[in-house]
Amino acid sequence: MKVAVLGASAKPERYSNKAVQQLQEGGHTVFPVHPALAEIHGLPVYSRLSAIPEALDVVTVYLSARHSDPLAAEIVDACPKQVIFNPGAENDALAATLSEHGIETLEACTLVLLSTGQFGQGLRGLA
Repeated sequence: MKVAVLGASAKPERYSNKAVQQLQEGGHTVFPVHPALAEIHGLPVYSRLSAIPEALDVVTVYLSARHSDPLAAEIVDACPKQVIFNPGAENDALAATLSEHGIETLEACTLVLLSTGQFGQGLRGLA
């Protein structure tokens, strides 16, 4: 799967950093997104979702609602099949907007989904 990590961090203790690493180790194509970083775990970091040159299956969000609200149009334009709001990143208004555009939303921990084999399970349009 092609996965963007919105709010990716270069700090190894951050969950968004662990998600980049574990997604990569799980064989997913990972696109870390952060406006001020160049590389995480050997991967190029994109300054914004719109800079990613490929269609995305999943966007996993590690930003507070205050920081993700302004990105609503960009997330909709990226048209992922699913957006995961990790603990602390819940955003009911953004989730409603995405749902209106046919984008599946989920409040869950990406790391738990990966460790339990549930990441990407049940996604429409994916085998």
